[in-house]
Amino acid sequence: MTIQKVGVVGCGLMGGGIAQTCAQSGYETVVREVNQELLDKGLKRIYAAWDMMASKGKITQGQVNENRTRLHGTLNIADFADCDLVIEVVIENMEEKLRLFPVLDATLKPGAIIVSNTSSLNVTQMGAVTKRADKVCGLHFFNPAPVMKLVEVVRTISTSEETINTVKQFALSLGKTPVLAKDTAGFIVNFLLIPYLLSAIRLLENGMASREDIDTAMQLGCGYPMGPLTLLDYVGLDTTLWAAEAIYEEYKDPLYAPPPLLRRMVLSGMFGKKSGKGFYNYQ
Repeated sequence: MTIQKVGVVGCGLMGGGIAQTCAQSGYETVVREVNQELLDKGLKRIYAAWDMMASKGKITQGQVNENRTRLHGTLNIADFADCDLVIEVVIENMEEKLRLFPVLDATLKPGAIIVSNTSSLNVTQMGAVTKRADKVCGLHFFNPAPVMKLVEVVRTISTSEETINTVKQFALSLGKTPVLAKDTAGFIVNFLLIPYLLSAIRLLENGMASREDIDTAMQLGCGYPMGPLTLLDYVGLDTTLWAAEAIYEEYKDPLYAPPPLLRRMVLSGMFGKKSGKGFYNYQ
């Protein structure tokens, strides 16, 4: 199947970044939000990114104009009707996704593919509430989506080989490197990354080292570009909590049990950089 028109459900940091990537890769792109304020905010962020790229000579003003003509904002899911592929980027909550997928299934033309950007939730369950489970899979981008090269293509027990091949080719056309994972909690990256991040929180929580020394130790000792607590702020503490809970629910391994400090920070609205405060202050 040839992908020509792409829909993106959600125009927040991740959804907007994915919509930006699709539009600047040559795809006619429709991005949907739940209200005009959120849509305007998301589109403004994308336009600002293209203007910044033009100011640095990475793209021309003509390319900026072409990108803008390919990107369309909407509040109406019906505008996805002629899309070949729709990427779901709503809140990392299974109930929300299970409400959305049947609506997308009823809206999209036969043959259209639905992918979820979930970082840890069960994609099989999402596909099961549609009549096209063979055309549902995961396509997990990393933040910031326009910059990060990796995407995880997640195969469920129902996903067809044709769907997987189409989605992998689509990822390559975006300039991404796809890796294939089975539909198990955490996929590849979060399965390995979450215990590391939670261990860093426990170190801090138990007073074994300061936040600065934990980050410096992993940067200089392991050659990582940033320490775990800084990375948590960039990923989002709420996103990390949801991912940890989903993996723990499946495996019941204490390595994935969220530390009390993480829960309390999320309950306090300390989500990291996107909220202005996490382990560090960004206000």
